[in-house]
Amino acid sequence: MIYLQLFWAFFQIGLFSFGGGYAAVPLIQSRVVEGYHWLEMSQFADLITIAEMTPGPIAVNSATFVGQQIAGLPGALVCTLGCILPAFIIVLLLSWLYIKYRSLKAMQGILTGLRPAIVAMIASAGVTLLTLALFDASLTELCLSDFRIVECILFCVSLLVLRKIKIGPIPVIFGSGIVGMIVYVLLEKIGV
Repeated sequence: MIYLQLFWAFFQIGLFSFGGGYAAVPLIQSRVVEGYHWLEMSQFADLITIAEMTPGPIAVNSATFVGQQIAGLPGALVCTLGCILPAFIIVLLLSWLYIKYRSLKAMQGILTGLRPAIVAMIASAGVTLLTLALFDASLTELCLSDFRIVECILFCVSLLVLRKIKIGPIPVIFGSGIVGMIVYVLLEKIGV
């Protein structure tokens, strides 16, 4: 039964996650954290971090990670298959439709119409990750007393470095991790 639930959850994620990995994050959260309660929010934040750091699409990496956590290697395979199968079917169908009807303006209109929804989904994922990083809570559970100043400073400095100095994201990720580790070790030593 668990394999069917895992497959169905990630089949839905794969089916409705238009716009790439970041657009899938709210769907993954909805199914994995809120729907089936397979992970807590803090585990979900770790999941997104690991899925982002490993090669490949976020949704597929997340599926593999969740499947492994819940049902071992068979679970990882079932979740991964569930996640990629809809995209495979949709791409086959869209390729056939596009080749057959590519000269129609309606096709271009459909693709243009999807853009705002995809931007909204990516923005939603960004806000979710930001609130997890700065408050360790979802949007519905925010409390100003839980605000994390160290994470806020790291976020602002990282954003500044990415936008103004134009350093790539990989050195910024590693640098933030190292600085965060040093800061928290020092804070622990002084008892804060």
